[in-house]
Amino acid sequence: MHRILTTHVGSLARPRELFPFLGAIDRGEPYDEAAYEQVLVDAVSDVVRRQVEAGIDVIDDGEMGKPNWITYLYERVSGLEARRVEGGGRLPPSRDREAFPEFYAQHDAGLARDLVDLVGTAEAEAGSNNKGKVWVCTGPIVYDGAALHRDVAHFRRALAGVEATDAFMPVVAPASVYWLENEYYPSDEEFVFAIADALHHEYKAIVDAGFLLQVDDAVLMHEYDSILALGGTVEDYRRWAELRVEALNHALAGIPEERIRYHVCFGSWHGPHAFDPPLADVIDLVLKVNARYYLMEQANPRHEHEWRIWEDVKLPEEKVLVPGVVTHHTNVVEHPDLVAERIVRLAKIVGPERVMGGTDCGFAQGAFLRRVHPTIQWAKLEALAEGARRAGKRLGATG
Repeated sequence: MHRILTTHVGSLARPRELFPFLGAIDRGEPYDEAAYEQVLVDAVSDVVRRQVEAGIDVIDDGEMGKPNWITYLYERVSGLEARRVEGGGRLPPSRDREAFPEFYAQHDAGLARDLVDLVGTAEAEAGSNNKGKVWVCTGPIVYDGAALHRDVAHFRRALAGVEATDAFMPVVAPASVYWLENEYYPSDEEFVFAIADALHHEYKAIVDAGFLLQVDDAVLMHEYDSILALGGTVEDYRRWAELRVEALNHALAGIPEERIRYHVCFGSWHGPHAFDPPLADVIDLVLKVNARYYLMEQANPRHEHEWRIWEDVKLPEEKVLVPGVVTHHTNVVEHPDLVAERIVRLAKIVGPERVMGGTDCGFAQGAFLRRVHPTIQWAKLEALAEGARRAGKRLGATG
């Protein structure tokens, strides 16, 4: 067998030099485009180089040019309108928040303090003013790929100086275009499929550019808790989710399956996650997506045990599992032997050629939302690479 390859989910900590530009973009304010371009080129080059130095095989651009993993799309489509709302932004309903209100009050206050430490008081206050903004669809959704072409060009330039096994670009899934209200399309189905039609252009352009496409779909799982928190049923959730899986496959139509990675998680925040759905209850939805690679959480205390579902669920032919073997949920750097153990036990079930080492989720869901310190991010990726090497030796790798 060949060695065990490594990758990660995609979003990495942005350097401080990018903060003023990404903050201005997110708030719709003017900025020095030439200066931003140079800082962005340098950031992409650096993050590509550091992934290779850490030992990661399948790498990306760290989403350096995106203020947020979801709302970046709003810059790239027409038919949307930003509005201010009283009382700030709205969080989705959550049984987790209902069960642990004292923790979440402290958690949210901590995030606000972290933001001040990260960007300074003035920038944090400017960002908090932006939290009272919601996006509304008021016209036909039409995709504009100019920003993607910029991202592709920067990534290609950075890759020219390194040796990587492959490269991917992360994009949002239709189900995760979540904080967007519909006032234009006559039905939820037409709205979701309009988003899918727009995303198809981005998906296809990434693969046509020679990269793997990664579709990020965290909200697909989190909505389970939200629907049940509102008094809905599991059947209500499955109807909601099945429509969006169907829309995602519609968006992926005509794209070679072997170039598609599908990432699901249960939400990246550092909380109890006591009401996450069991993976066994939703794995059929995941496997309906026309992708070769499935990236999912299996390195944190809430979901690590779920590697065992593959003893009962048959992984379809030609599919590859990319379990999280290091997690963004803790600042503890995993020991490489633990990483190796997590890879080996799964490889013994589905076959070593059908496992790749990965991460539970991104280490930064946006420019201003880091889940671990950047130094720990790189240490975890180094542990991932070393653990995969040790796993390969245990499994008899020859490469």
